[in-house]
Amino acid sequence: MPKFPWKSALAGAAVLAATAYAFAQMGPGHHGPMATHGPMHQQIMQGGNQGGMHGGMPTSPGQDAFGAIQEVVQILEDDPATDWSKVNIGALREHLIDMNEVTLRANASERTLDNGIEIAVTGEGRTLAAIKRMVPAHVRELGQHGWNAKTEELPNGVKLTVVASEAQPLAKLKALGFLGVMVQGGHHQPHHLMMARGQFVH
Repeated sequence: MPKFPWKSALAGAAVLAATAYAFAQMGPGHHGPMATHGPMHQQIMQGGNQGGMHGGMPTSPGQDAFGAIQEVVQILEDDPATDWSKVNIGALREHLIDMNEVTLRANASERTLDNGIEIAVTGEGRTLAAIKRMVPAHVRELGQHGWNAKTEELPNGVKLTVVASEAQPLAKLKALGFLGVMVQGGHHQPHHLMMARGQFVH
């Protein structure tokens, strides 16, 4: 038996009191230091009342498509003329999936012609469907910006042909390749907003 049992009892009581105080400070709903719904989490979810998402807080949403949709939704919410009965964020999400498939999963076999380039853009399944939706639609946009381009259907994709010109010389076309041509025109962002508003679908 300890020589001074009252000392052990006093120490135990102190530990219990400190633990109870710590939990009281955390408030209801907290379950320890790793709890995810603490004051910091609440501040982040509310947009950060003291400085927003800046001042040491991340600004990237962590995923490109998520960020693109987040940006469009914010534009719609800031516009008092938004007709929410026509808004279609689902259509924009499907288009962003198409963009991901064409950008990262499609095969692009390029061949240099005497006066341009020819690219066989092929794939399977979801990728093939995305190719057939996106590439011809993009070529129509390129034509409005002075590009001489056309597409032909292939059993497993689309053949994209771009003819060189003074504005788009052969050396530039060869350097750009498939994705370099696909990003031309700067029409994607306006089209994304139009899709979200229910005004445009590829």
